[in-house]
Amino acid sequence: MSQAKPFSPHCERNQGPILEALRPHFLHCRRVLEIGSGTGQHAVFFAAALPATLWQTSDVDENLPGIRQWIEEAALPNLPAPLAFDVNGPRPLVDGPGPLDVDGRPPNARFDAAFTANTLHIMSWPEVEALFAALDEVLEPQATLAVYGPFNYDGRFTSDSNRDFDGWLKMRSAHSGVRDFEAVDVLAKSIGLQLVNDHAMPANNRLLVWRRG
Repeated sequence: MSQAKPFSPHCERNQGPILEALRPHFLHCRRVLEIGSGTGQHAVFFAAALPATLWQTSDVDENLPGIRQWIEEAALPNLPAPLAFDVNGPRPLVDGPGPLDVDGRPPNARFDAAFTANTLHIMSWPEVEALFAALDEVLEPQATLAVYGPFNYDGRFTSDSNRDFDGWLKMRSAHSGVRDFEAVDVLAKSIGLQLVNDHAMPANNRLLVWRRG
């Protein structure tokens, strides 16, 4: 029996507002890497809205079957098969043959943009650091990074709901938690990224956009 296609109501609710904020930054990007694609819903929605952009999904092995279901059903020419990526393991995102050559570029071509949603607060802080180290390896000298999720500012929660969410995260896994914007910005600056926009999003989330080059 085939596995049921995964579905996230949160993705369904937030994909429209995210696209509205993301579109001006990604409109001229040719190759976007999505890290932590989850169900694959965001990828299908964004790839359909940005047909001139290759949208490359990636996630840990256990999530790839569900992402493939969304991709295969959508059958979009700019949405190749997902890549396996784990910040705690090898990072062959731009090394060797595979789906990265779907747009005619060499298999080891880098990306001119990256996107990740609701991942930093799930990871441990060392994993967040490893993520930015990986981004340094796969992003072109002139590239855009967009990160969606909740953030603290000046060490403070921006809402009671974010404080409650942080408590829930820590009960589930002690290493998780809402991240401080300033600490994440230091990691971004360490790989040559400068903040260009901080979009307020529904449900006390943010879309942070950095650019380098």
